[in-house]
Amino acid sequence: MIIVGIDTGGTFTDLVLWRDGSIRTHKVLSTPAAPEQAILHGIAELGLDPVGLNVIHGSTVATNAVLEGKGVRTLYVANRGLGDLLTIGRQARPDLYDLQPPARLPPVPSELCVETGGRLGADGRWVEPLTAADLDALKATLARLAPKSVAINLLFSYLDDSAERALEDAMPEGLFVARSSEVLPLVGEYERGIATWINARIGPIVARYIGRLADGLSGARVSVMQSSGEAVTANQAARHTARLLLSGPAGGLAGAAFAAAQTGCPRLLTFDMGGTSTDVAVVDGEPRLTTDGHIAGFPVALPMVDMHTIGAGGGSIARLDAGGMLLVGPESAGADPGPACYDRGGREATVTDANLVLGRLDPNGFLGGRMRLNPDAAHAALERLGRALGLSAEEAALGVIRLADEHMARALRVISVQRGLDPRDFILTSFGGAGALHVCALAEALGMTRALVPVHAGVLSALGMLVTPAGRTLTRTRLGLLAEAGDAEIEAALVALAESGIAELGQEGVARAALRVERSLDLRYRGQSHTLNLHWAGVEDTAAAFHAQHRDRYGHRLDLPVELVNLRVRVRGPIPDLALPSIGASGRGGPTGSSTAYGCPTPVACWTREDLGQGHELVGPAIIADALATTWLAPGWRADLDAVGNLMLQRAVGRKP
Repeated sequence: MIIVGIDTGGTFTDLVLWRDGSIRTHKVLSTPAAPEQAILHGIAELGLDPVGLNVIHGSTVATNAVLEGKGVRTLYVANRGLGDLLTIGRQARPDLYDLQPPARLPPVPSELCVETGGRLGADGRWVEPLTAADLDALKATLARLAPKSVAINLLFSYLDDSAERALEDAMPEGLFVARSSEVLPLVGEYERGIATWINARIGPIVARYIGRLADGLSGARVSVMQSSGEAVTANQAARHTARLLLSGPAGGLAGAAFAAAQTGCPRLLTFDMGGTSTDVAVVDGEPRLTTDGHIAGFPVALPMVDMHTIGAGGGSIARLDAGGMLLVGPESAGADPGPACYDRGGREATVTDANLVLGRLDPNGFLGGRMRLNPDAAHAALERLGRALGLSAEEAALGVIRLADEHMARALRVISVQRGLDPRDFILTSFGGAGALHVCALAEALGMTRALVPVHAGVLSALGMLVTPAGRTLTRTRLGLLAEAGDAEIEAALVALAESGIAELGQEGVARAALRVERSLDLRYRGQSHTLNLHWAGVEDTAAAFHAQHRDRYGHRLDLPVELVNLRVRVRGPIPDLALPSIGASGRGGPTGSSTAYGCPTPVACWTREDLGQGHELVGPAIIADALATTWLAPGWRADLDAVGNLMLQRAVGRKP
């Protein structure tokens, strides 16, 4: 069996090849203008024939299109009187005390908002049926405005999708159409409308990208990671692009959970630090999901891994603001020109340049020696920054690192402390190309004493693709009091919802007997707006679990009826049976050299991970490099490798952060 997991990042594209029980990793510079080119280039460098290849990849095409405001000309179709729904939104102010909030353009220009009939009431009865005249008027509007895609969002379409289907059938052949009743059949017309509009606006872009990739990998089976952590075939992914917004990060969490499970470490605080951004999350056995995500300021109510993202990465640019204060990120040097030390024309100081100036990176060992860094270029960039601050290049570099660390520590507190979780109960797990350079400092900032740098940490998101099952996460609104619904009615509705996912996976060749089905309900007290998600265990037991979870989350329970809002079903195929190979007890020797690290009185030994055998303890300060990433083992920390090559870090007892 030959499987290739691929993660396309802003700076690098990572590939992990699994063949006959062995793993091979590879990294190439990304090609943002045409992401498939880096993938095809990497597969060619691995010497692989696409025919018969199983490719699972995480794509940033959908994410970048939304973040950069790119998309095709999209017509938004709503009921009469509701054409400006997406512009009005929830009337929520992101910054409550900002008296002069910046003006924001409406998602859809008014000339592209079209109103029609087909309006349902909350009881499922027609308030204004869709007529032939409505369809004729829509066809005329399409001919006049010539959109590239259409988003249809009618009120209460999750109760009856016949009007939306009739509108879709009236569209010209070849036009990309997204229906809210298919994209997100849930209560909440604004959130449902945003998801549908995003799906329609970026759908043609993602479809073209997937088409180019499929053409380049003719004969291969191509799947794409969804934001919820399951793989979907490429042709299905092209129809449901809004489900791909956290495609790459979901792979990282899957990889972290897989690597940690090999060592018996189920509770993790993770941070994935790449060249452009850092994603932080909690993994408690498996990644948590949320339906309250946001991207580019828009709510995304589709299931996705629960994480927090900030603009701090290895390529984050350090600069001074108008008042002379040091800033790091969110702007990034990316892959082209990249940090100054890449010697590709970049002149601005970045986090990677700062680590190199501080002696925490071996310029000859970057990417396993395949890419040499230019220390002089990095020093010159930090010297220019330091001159403006009245500091030396090394002092400026230390300031850049400390500021970047504080950005990431704050993000880790958001997903732990602010949610009632004590970071000390978890193991800090770093991955991504730049994460292990900062793991000790972040652990100290959070009062943590243990950290983990997984094997293949520099390509862990790509590794996560290999252990991702095919699957679907399905949702549907079913409003009513829980007690009045009854076990039989809810059970039947959940079975029907699961069957649609089982049928889709059957078309992908996944046998019914191999599928796992998880069922849950979104519940709230009558009169509340927000819900809690509970595993389905019958009406009585599920209601009791809701009361208990509400008390744990909010400190109280209410003497009110429990209301059922949404049904949720997760259908997943078998997890690929892969295991990390054992590294053996003996390493290959001693350090490969030394580095003069700023703040350390003596030269710091440079090791490769392969030089350390299982159980070989190393005391910081030290630099540990592998083919894809570098770990800075700070003073006061020690490290050893476990049986499969994960680097286990422990802070010395009594050392203060």
